[in-house]
Amino acid sequence: MSPQPPTRRRVLKLTAGAAVVGPFAATATEAHAAPNPPSWPVHPFPLGQVTLGDGVFRRKRDLMLGYARAYPADRILAVFRANAGLDTRGARPPGGWETADGNLRGHYAGHFLTLVAQAYADTREAALKAKLDHLVAELAACQQAFADHGSPKPSHPGYLAAYPETQFILLESYTTYPTIWAPYYTCHKIMRGLLDAHTLTGNAQALTVASKMGDWVHSRLGHLPRAQLERMWSIYIAGEYGGMNEVLADLYALTGRAEHLAAARCFDNTALLDACAENRDVLDGRHANQHIPQFTGYLRLYDHTGDEDYAAAARNFWGMVVGPRTYSLGGTGQGEMFRARGAVAATLGDNNAETCATYNMLKLSRQLFFREPDAVHMDYYERGLTNHILASRRDAASTDSPEVTYFVGMGPGVVREYGNTGTCCGGTGMENHTKYQDSVYFRSADGTALYVNLYLASTLRWPERGFVVEQTSTFPAEGVRTLTFREGEGSLDLRLRIPSWATAGVTVTVNGVAQPGAAVPGTYLTLTRYWRPGDRVELSMPYRLRIERALDDPTVQSLFHGPVLLVAQSPATGYRPLSLYRDFTLRGDLASAVRPEGRPQYFTTNGLTLAPFFVADTTRYHAYFRRTEPVVVFGTADSGVPNRARADGLTFLDVLWARAPFATQTQFVTAVRTLADGWLTEGGFTRTERDAVVAAAVRANLRN
Repeated sequence: MSPQPPTRRRVLKLTAGAAVVGPFAATATEAHAAPNPPSWPVHPFPLGQVTLGDGVFRRKRDLMLGYARAYPADRILAVFRANAGLDTRGARPPGGWETADGNLRGHYAGHFLTLVAQAYADTREAALKAKLDHLVAELAACQQAFADHGSPKPSHPGYLAAYPETQFILLESYTTYPTIWAPYYTCHKIMRGLLDAHTLTGNAQALTVASKMGDWVHSRLGHLPRAQLERMWSIYIAGEYGGMNEVLADLYALTGRAEHLAAARCFDNTALLDACAENRDVLDGRHANQHIPQFTGYLRLYDHTGDEDYAAAARNFWGMVVGPRTYSLGGTGQGEMFRARGAVAATLGDNNAETCATYNMLKLSRQLFFREPDAVHMDYYERGLTNHILASRRDAASTDSPEVTYFVGMGPGVVREYGNTGTCCGGTGMENHTKYQDSVYFRSADGTALYVNLYLASTLRWPERGFVVEQTSTFPAEGVRTLTFREGEGSLDLRLRIPSWATAGVTVTVNGVAQPGAAVPGTYLTLTRYWRPGDRVELSMPYRLRIERALDDPTVQSLFHGPVLLVAQSPATGYRPLSLYRDFTLRGDLASAVRPEGRPQYFTTNGLTLAPFFVADTTRYHAYFRRTEPVVVFGTADSGVPNRARADGLTFLDVLWARAPFATQTQFVTAVRTLADGWLTEGGFTRTERDAVVAAAVRANLRN
């Protein structure tokens, strides 16, 4: 693989029914969805059982609902009708990669099906259901037209695409991108949209069309040697197949047809699968979004096969990305590619964090939680949802563009670019903003526990238990979160996620009475009681200002207010230097150096305005800054001694203030003296420098 292959984004700029019984025996979570595997300890709620309350999440959702309602179905269908020899009714394709001759045409229709299906599940608007049913019926007509009089006829009557079968045939002879793009990626999007139309809205025809497509996939791949399949899936872009293994496993859960499970296993990307199962990190230089959805598929295959390698690979892969390859907003990758483990500061630019990749990392995190309900998965989910996905939808209405981001630059002085009609991120972007509520609440498999994962204003309706629970919240703004049991009664374990950032103390009350038990950041706090209508749970989790250091350069930092990434507004194209320690009081709190600006969640420091990143405009911003603390200074007391760093990159002042707060000036001076003595012993200070630092601490007279 070329070390810097051309990205699809670069190419774009240059070219400018009745439920089917499946193999699981558990109770279905949606009227037409496959049952959840009985091995899952945690289950999701159907999308339509959780509604969003007032706030920024609903405002962003409403912007996308406007697009879903207004965008013409005929434009979505144009490329399919043209390929099937049917009347396009004068409609133009959407554009972007979705053109009459585009090598990825058809993928956008799949995303649009999911968008409309999610929108209907949420709102129950009859017009959205009618639009979705029309789209499905017309795609079914195209599938039938191919089978009846395709020229040439496809190899199997289940074929459905917006281009001839040629791309799939060429892939089998290892043709590379951009001669062909990603045919199975496109196939996945169409099948996923059809399954969503079935499971979210009950459209039986959608399942029929998808099932025929699954039969076609098996007919093409089921007889190919494993070595040939593995070589196909190793090809950059051309071998990208999205979540084909996931959607075929989901199809199998609905149909019970062995061919669909066998087809899913044809997509084993064995070399990478084996490496991740063995926890060998080989991601450097691989296309991020080509591979992330494969691991969600492996989890679904684990559900059906019990093959532990699938589950181990997914767990280990997640750990290779979250943390070692994650920018502060929760995104990953540079120019669509994974870079070296820990390379954060070294890779900052205008082409970081492909939005598709975060979409898929959130899906993977969610799936991992169903099997292993660890708060670490939801901590990441909150970060990515709040600081990337929420920030990816421009705060402006549009009925002809999804107005979402592709890359989200993390380098100095970059700007978000919106639009992306017809691109991969335009497609996933449509979906992102009509499913915000899908992970706010989960339930235990036996229905005895309710997980509250996210603190979004919302209402849960849980008919199996008779509960209606309303959450009032101003999230992502700071404030008390209130859960009120509006209807229903019974014993229930209420499991409240205590975010890892909640280090300023957490208070939980039930009906005004403080609750015992430790609210430990990064865990769930369980409240067990018999709940009755009117019971109120209040959570107070004060936000603190905090910094996060880049793994490869601790002087390159991001600033957060609780869970919210703050970005400095500045057109400068180099890192903005920030000095903060000279303003510290004995509390050692960033609040003494970073002050409220006047607007909610806006701050100022070092002459710069800091804004919450989820405010999605076109202002140039700095998500990372260069921390500059050259001299050991305490308030106005300047020691004149260089603030040198240890081998791990932490400076004297970093280590000192990590020990704050200090109750008194005397305690502060003692801490400085002790640390300075250690610095002297380790060679960080000379004797003269050590004495100067201690003297500065004595005369500083810092306040609380």
